[in-house]
Amino acid sequence: MPAVTPIAVRDADLANVKYDDAGLVPAIVQEHGTGEILMMAWMNETTLRRTLEEGRTVFWSRSRQEEWRKG
Repeated sequence: MPAVTPIAVRDADLANVKYDDAGLVPAIVQEHGTGEILMMAWMNETTLRRTLEEGRTVFWSRSRQEEWRKG
């Protein structure tokens, strides 16, 4: 299993995130070494915060209206 690293971010920085009318922001997953884009999904404020706290990506499923983790 890959290592997980929580990311420290200030609330003031998170306040600058621009969400769309549905309260979502695009989340791009890239391969670290090459920068290749692997996927695009959505996050809301809760899943973005959870991602940063856990060090593991948490997305928001628009179709199921629930959190999900890939893999």
